[in-house]
Amino acid sequence: MNLLAIETATEACSVALVHGETVIARSELAPRRHAERVLPMADELLAEAGIGKHALDAIAVGRGPGAFTGVRLAVSLAQGMALALDRPVVTVSSLAALALEAPEDDAAILAVIDARMGEIYAACYRRDDEGGLIALDEECVCLPDALMLPQADAWNVAGSGWATYKDVLLARLGAAPRSADGSCYPQALHVATLAVREFNAGRAVAPEHALPVYLRDKVALTLTEQGRA
Repeated sequence: MNLLAIETATEACSVALVHGETVIARSELAPRRHAERVLPMADELLAEAGIGKHALDAIAVGRGPGAFTGVRLAVSLAQGMALALDRPVVTVSSLAALALEAPEDDAAILAVIDARMGEIYAACYRRDDEGGLIALDEECVCLPDALMLPQADAWNVAGSGWATYKDVLLARLGAAPRSADGSCYPQALHVATLAVREFNAGRAVAPEHALPVYLRDKVALTLTEQGRA
């Protein structure tokens, strides 16, 4: 199959292309430059694979949570391309994509993104036996010290939330994680990996049903709240 995946929910801007048994990807840290970079990156991948957009079977997208503008951009681009090509869309949690940045072992995975305004986006997973993920809880947005975690014997942690709130999250975990990487971000490569499974399971949707997930409606602190922070 041929599937193009887009992920721009965080500082990282990435695109991946599944072309038969091959997966190729482009990724770069491009804060505030996602709109400028994402389509040229997609064109580069299609040119490298030697196929046109009409050869695509589906468009995949990291549907958030993450930065409002980045999530909106990715979903809008995926919808627009899918509508123009009359193809379905596969939406993938950006937290799930982030979780695949963790080591491939039996530890539970805490995927955690710095949501700004003193909050985090978080979700917990385990790897299954086929390279996918099993969700252990619901995605949430919360204060770091209010994060509720399921029981697990060991943890791997991935995401910018760890870099910002390491000490608080360490207290929530109760013990040092087996591994922790606060420098990683959701990647289109992992969106593509999960999207192929979803597509094969018949869970692609029409473009108009590919919706972003923000988890919260508020995008900034008020002046009064900034004064209290």
